[in-house]
Amino acid sequence: MGCKTNAELEEIIEQAKILTKDGKVADYIPALSNVDSSSVAAAIYHIDKVSNPCTYAGNFEQKFTLQSISKVLILALALQDRGYQYVFNKVGMEPTGDPYNSIIKLETSTHSKPLNPMINAGALAVTSMVKGNNAEERWHRIKAFVECLLDGKTITYDKEVAQSEYETTNLNRALCYFMKQHGVIESDVNELIDVYTKQCAIEMNCLDLARIGAVFALNGKDPVTGEQMIDNEIARVCKTFMVTCGMYNASGEFAIKVGIPAKSGVSGGILGVVPGKYGIGIFSPALDEKGNSIAGLEILKIMANRHHFSIF
Repeated sequence: MGCKTNAELEEIIEQAKILTKDGKVADYIPALSNVDSSSVAAAIYHIDKVSNPCTYAGNFEQKFTLQSISKVLILALALQDRGYQYVFNKVGMEPTGDPYNSIIKLETSTHSKPLNPMINAGALAVTSMVKGNNAEERWHRIKAFVECLLDGKTITYDKEVAQSEYETTNLNRALCYFMKQHGVIESDVNELIDVYTKQCAIEMNCLDLARIGAVFALNGKDPVTGEQMIDNEIARVCKTFMVTCGMYNASGEFAIKVGIPAKSGVSGGILGVVPGKYGIGIFSPALDEKGNSIAGLEILKIMANRHHFSIF
């Protein structure tokens, strides 16, 4: 695949990099705290350029874990496995102004149904819907699905990060037990946490993320072969959740200032989709108070203003 540096993207990164000093890396997961907070990298997959589809700036090959970005991919897989009605009978479609790991809405909502698949409670419920007789089978199906989106590229997960999350994720366990009590989750909680922490610890670089963004930008089609990898309607649903819930409780502001489907993770990654044009992958681990990459947000704001990205 052709890939080249981009002077404009380099300039934007240098402009945004200044903001990293105002952010903080995620330290509630111990293994995520050991990163250089000043790192900034980005890649753009241009779906209309067959020979040289990718441009990049910074160390775009540096690997990072997906964390909450994985929620979008697992939602697509669960919808393919179980169908629209099954998934949304157990998980809602509404944004929330509460933190992504809050338990409050579970206690007050009808049937303890998580509000949406992009908060932790909803994502845990969705992961439990991936087909498989046990944790190992579910994990291998998730791995195979993500590798398919990357044109067969083998992926790995960061075992240290996964283990660190598994050992410290007591709040997620509490969410699971609460939902199991009310029939939202049926699987074994520790097996579910095992799969969930592995999916969050999937490693990739900015270019990998940009390629996945390109699949969504093409309504589920592979940008090279044209094969329908994700059903068109499923891709639409996933992109809608990215707009309404993808940037935690800053999603409304992001929709106004940038206006594209996007999903962030506390490792500092952002998956961006400009429908019909680009897939975008960004990594910068310094986060703002809402858990979004502070430099990554600035990069997308600058690019959106210059190139009129907004879908609205």
